[in-house]
Amino acid sequence: MAKTLPKYIAVSERLIRQITAGHLADGTRLPGEREMARDLGLSVGTLRKALAVLADKGLLDRVQGSGNYVRHRADVTSIYSFFRLERPEGGGFPSARVLDVDRDPRPSFAPRGWTHPQAWRIRRLRLLDDIPAALEEIWIDGCHALGVRDLSESLYRAYSARLGLTITRIADRIGMGQVPDWAPVDFALSPGTPCCLVWREGWEQSATPMEVSRTWFDHDKARYVSRAGKG
Repeated sequence: MAKTLPKYIAVSERLIRQITAGHLADGTRLPGEREMARDLGLSVGTLRKALAVLADKGLLDRVQGSGNYVRHRADVTSIYSFFRLERPEGGGFPSARVLDVDRDPRPSFAPRGWTHPQAWRIRRLRLLDDIPAALEEIWIDGCHALGVRDLSESLYRAYSARLGLTITRIADRIGMGQVPDWAPVDFALSPGTPCCLVWREGWEQSATPMEVSRTWFDHDKARYVSRAGKG
């Protein structure tokens, strides 16, 4: 069985994406904790742990006797801070369904610094609020002992936990492509259909990208969003 994020972490990530998308404006007073916990289907204790995560990141002012107030920040680090797809109206909680994991011959587009003749290839369906929105194909050097289990949550979290490697920067190139022939039937676009495509390279501390990936996304279901600066 695939591991899932602890519930309080998942709730905090959902709230972070709502804040960064502007659905929760700066200075907004959140509902009372009991009301909010009931609406989210949580215990009050779990909600308080989620809100504590936001407070630690500077996204929440917890005023004794008054309530919890949203604070916007542009430099927030979170599990999904490098996940740039959002619902057309903004936000949307990301999840993934693993379609295939294999070790294949190193692809022609692999960085020169990759040393192993094989590479890990991971294919996933990405969902936003449980709506199929994108297809991912991720490659990493076969020298890494990644394994095939429990890759349905954040891969960057898996890299850190299993390999001791943290992706610290990325470079995305956005263009057009065609839906690959391995697209599952619940992805709205048929194989061969033109769609938006994101090529990504991700680095940890070395000069060679640890990861290269392609993401095909349905423009009716998702937008690529990158934010910078204040406000």
